[in-house]
Amino acid sequence: MIKKLTIILFTTFTLVSNVGASSDGELILNKNKPSEVKDCFENINRASFAFNQVLDGIVFKPVASVYKKLPSPVKSGVSNSLDNLSNLVTIPNNLLQGDFALAGVNTGRFLVNSTIGVLGLVDVAQHLGMTDYNKEDYGQSLAKAGVGPGCYIVLPILGPSTARDTVASVANFLGGDAWYNVTVRNDTHHFDDIDYYSSKITGGVDFRAKNFNAIDNLEKNSLDFYASVKSLYLQDRQQKILNVKKIVETQNDSDWEEIEDQQ
Repeated sequence: MIKKLTIILFTTFTLVSNVGASSDGELILNKNKPSEVKDCFENINRASFAFNQVLDGIVFKPVASVYKKLPSPVKSGVSNSLDNLSNLVTIPNNLLQGDFALAGVNTGRFLVNSTIGVLGLVDVAQHLGMTDYNKEDYGQSLAKAGVGPGCYIVLPILGPSTARDTVASVANFLGGDAWYNVTVRNDTHHFDDIDYYSSKITGGVDFRAKNFNAIDNLEKNSLDFYASVKSLYLQDRQQKILNVKKIVETQNDSDWEEIEDQQ
């Protein structure tokens, strides 16, 4: 009951805020400027960042180096499948943001790719005219409702985030992520907990492989790798909130995401 009430309160807050928020994208742009996001917990963040670097060197980088050598059709199939699962968070956020037409398109994408596309391994929907796909999450919905990012945060394992996005991600575990619901939260007898966690780990490996050389080059050429990653992340997050198709320095906007998310 408490979880249901939390979901209702979260949804109501977002919808009400969305009504009162400015429709001017410039306001959202200003609120989410990287220079305006304070690093309130820098010492803790740097410690967490250092821990993540060690973990990357031990786990993600070695696995990604093997993964990136797999045949392109295999890697494309994995990426397509992960994108298909992300629809389960994107669609409710399309609705929260009032993008009902887009919610319908993404629902169509999910149904087509989950069936004809063999559980999303093949992006059949793009051949049917459903080509544009922007991932949305609860943090983006709050941002578009006028909620500021708060302080910059580096989460252990999960990576860069903000106070707003960290709090908003809790919605995934309160019923906001259908994939989590049918794997971990409820005993559906069709999926297990391992299915959910495996998809998240695979997403992290897929992200690391896509950005393998870019991340290594950034680390090698940065005077302060922590500051460079923070700047890139906050720039990219700003662009995702505004749905701007702009390349952020060394990173492609479609690839630069928190390893969790994949909220």
